[in-house]
Amino acid sequence: MLDHCSISHKGGVVLWSRSFTPEASHIASSSASPVNSLIREALIEGRTAEEKYEKDGYAVKWTFVNDLELIFVVAYQRILQLTYVDDLLAALKALFIKLFEPFLATFVASLHALNSTKSASSVAGDTTTSWNFVKAFEGWDKVFDKLLKGFEDKAAQERKSRFRSTVHAVSADPSPPSDDLSTIPSESSVVPQDEQQIARNVQALKNRLRGRGGRRGGRGIARVESGSGRDSHPASDSESNKRKTKSKAQRKWGDEAPSEMDMASLDFSVDKPSGTDGHLSHDLQALVDEASLGTRTRDGMYEVKDWEFGTKEGEDDVIARALKSDGTTTKQTSGSLGALGSLFARLTGSKVLTQEDLKPVLEGMKQHLMKKNVAREIADKVCEGVGESLEGKKVGGFQTTSNAVRIALSSSLTRILTPKTSTDLLLSIRTKLSSPLPSTQQRIPYSITFVGVNGVGKSTNLSKVCFWLIQNGMRVLIAACDTFRSGAVEQLRVHVRNLSMLGVNGATDSKGRVELFEKGYGKDAAGIAKEAITYAKENDFDVVLIDTAGRMQDNEPLMRALAKLVAVNNPDKILFVGEALVGNEAVDQLTKFDRALRDFSSASGAGKGRGIDGMIVTKWDTVDDKVGAALSMTYVTGQPIIFVGCGQTYTDLRQLRVANVVQAILSD
Repeated sequence: MLDHCSISHKGGVVLWSRSFTPEASHIASSSASPVNSLIREALIEGRTAEEKYEKDGYAVKWTFVNDLELIFVVAYQRILQLTYVDDLLAALKALFIKLFEPFLATFVASLHALNSTKSASSVAGDTTTSWNFVKAFEGWDKVFDKLLKGFEDKAAQERKSRFRSTVHAVSADPSPPSDDLSTIPSESSVVPQDEQQIARNVQALKNRLRGRGGRRGGRGIARVESGSGRDSHPASDSESNKRKTKSKAQRKWGDEAPSEMDMASLDFSVDKPSGTDGHLSHDLQALVDEASLGTRTRDGMYEVKDWEFGTKEGEDDVIARALKSDGTTTKQTSGSLGALGSLFARLTGSKVLTQEDLKPVLEGMKQHLMKKNVAREIADKVCEGVGESLEGKKVGGFQTTSNAVRIALSSSLTRILTPKTSTDLLLSIRTKLSSPLPSTQQRIPYSITFVGVNGVGKSTNLSKVCFWLIQNGMRVLIAACDTFRSGAVEQLRVHVRNLSMLGVNGATDSKGRVELFEKGYGKDAAGIAKEAITYAKENDFDVVLIDTAGRMQDNEPLMRALAKLVAVNNPDKILFVGEALVGNEAVDQLTKFDRALRDFSSASGAGKGRGIDGMIVTKWDTVDDKVGAALSMTYVTGQPIIFVGCGQTYTDLRQLRVANVVQAILSD
């Protein structure tokens, strides 16, 4: 049974809607309804190629009529397996257009005229007052009820027929397959069997199958366990003595063991005074790239640089050049994307684009995106979304068609990459720190947890973020919650030593602005993070950066441990650190990380529903213009990319502009 059905214009005007149950009335009215969430998280962000959208126990499906700019939406409870929804949407669309096409064409034309004279915010209000949809669609409710009843009756009949066929198949051959199981009583007997007899039959079958499948292993175990649980061929006394006395020999450096002075010169994990040889100052200078330093705003804030692709140009210039197609001021692109022009060469004249017309173009577009390191699954969905937005549109001439496709692709990429939440991390930190608190309550520091797979650069990019925060006058506490990897704590200790000597302008005056909180190895990471936040609160730190151990997304025990850290401490931000080099793997990593965090952290109320809040993409300088990982990651999570790492110094951190990424993806 359906819960909600609606027909809307892409401009936001609801032409007709129906809620079928009182419990589903919030679907049409609440701002947190599945339909409104669909618009925000799928349609606006360009995720139109998804098969269905799920939210709060509801499944939502939709279809478009592009020439009339209509959206048909159906919502139902996810637990129900309604097989007729797709057919219902197709029939609903065809029937509604057939009955009311003249009215709808006039309505859409009036909207375009209204858009050209008024602001977009006032169009919806003016439209609802000037058009009487109830009178225009009079009689549609009866037609819809008849259509829906036909599909529901057909689905009920199919369920009954499947049930009858299943019962007939079971009654025709109720006995188990013949596999030399003569010792098991046959289930074809007319005598009913009690529960104990059934249990004995099942156990006998398990024993027989276990004996066949594990015969070789069983014999091996029997040999090992023979002789009162000892091996039938025990090792000799001389061999066992050798094993007992054999131990690792002490490593010799040269002819004798290293002295305390030698060990001190090789220990980089503690603070040491600068010597007269100037080595320390040289090392510190190598940690900061003067050319990569950010800029100071008028209010004194330190901002990291923007990532630039190719020549330095403004955002408007980038968009204009990405969409340019006439070749008058810029060179026509070549290669896979430039080949789109030749594909459109036969689409001359005024016509309505069909799926057959767009298929070769979309295939070329998909190959181009995959060459840019976009995951195959994401490339498919992006191209399907572009095709859905173009199918049914009227174009005239080669130039208009080419422009339509380029604009549609660029608009789709821009919608996907445009963040739905603020990427201004500094603003979020300042807002929390400046929020008023009761006089008896201490200020809670802003906490950021860095998560990701092994070897992507979590600790290194955590230190870059720490340098950025220090440059903005923050006191930072780094929590060493990677208690598994050898050297993880020492690595952070070296970073803290270096960062404490790199002041706002490179001077050695930032001692005390950064500190390391560590409890060694083999401890509970969630407990260490909690203690670190408490320590930061008591000692007036502004930000806590929580470093976690790398883990693969398929390792359930480690993912549960990470979710426990999130649930216990409820950090303000959870940043996923991923590589720019990955393609299809980015989808798998992010999907499983986000799902595991949401599922496993739901056991605690504090961390309920927490997923990834943003991303840091590392090794960005190694991919040139193959920046498809940014598109894949943003598409999967719907969350923004906060920073990209592009080097080995503390200043090698960049902000990502949407126009720059779109330009890089569209270029050849």
